[in-house]
Amino acid sequence: MKEINQYTRHDVTFNSATHDVLYDGFLKIEEYIFEHALFDGGVSKPIRREILERGHAVAVLPYDPRRDEILLIEQIRIGALATKESPWLLECIAGMAEGSTDLEAVARKEAQEEAGLKLNNLHYMRSYLSSPGGTTERLYLYLAEVDLNDYQGGTFGVESEGEDIKAHVMSFDEAMSRLESEEIDNAATVISLQWLALNKSKLATLL
Repeated sequence: MKEINQYTRHDVTFNSATHDVLYDGFLKIEEYIFEHALFDGGVSKPIRREILERGHAVAVLPYDPRRDEILLIEQIRIGALATKESPWLLECIAGMAEGSTDLEAVARKEAQEEAGLKLNNLHYMRSYLSSPGGTTERLYLYLAEVDLNDYQGGTFGVESEGEDIKAHVMSFDEAMSRLESEEIDNAATVISLQWLALNKSKLATLL
C-alpha cells in the first residue's frame, strides 16, 4: 500500500512549551498557536486554534451471542437538542478513562454503574478520534460478551454525576433497524454496531 502521510508531529512547531487555558469547567478549552509544514514546501503562517481537552473515553457494546441480543443505554445528551426532536439517545455504555491505561477495567466499571451489568470476555474493536479539528479526545471501543438471560434491566447511573440512565435489551435485528432509520446516530454506537454486523460470523474465535 502506498505511503500517504509524509509528515509527523515533528513537522508541527508551537510558539510555547505549554498551551494557554482559556476555560476550565465541566470542559476544558486550551489555545494552541502553531506552524506546520506545507505540502508544497515551506512553513505555514502561525495558526490559532481553541481545542477541547476532555481526555479519552471508553465505550462498550454488550452482546449475548447465544440470544443474539445487545444492551444499549438511554440518557439525555443536551448537545443533541439542536438537531433532534428528542435528546434522549440510545448509546453504548461509555465513560471517560480519566488517565487510566487499563481500558478494560474502565469498561467493566462503567457497565456496572450504567447498567448494573457484569461483563465476561472483552474484545477490542477499534479506536477513533471523535473530532480532531476541535478536540484531542480518542474513543476506544470494546465488544463485551454478556449473559442477558436473567437480566432485569432498570434505571442506573451515578447520582453525583447527574446520570439518569435506562437500560434496554433488544435483538440484534432490532438494533440494526434502529441504526438504519437513524434513530441511533451517535458515532460510538454506530461504529460499534457496524463492526458487530461485519464480524458476527467470527465471534466464536474472538470472544
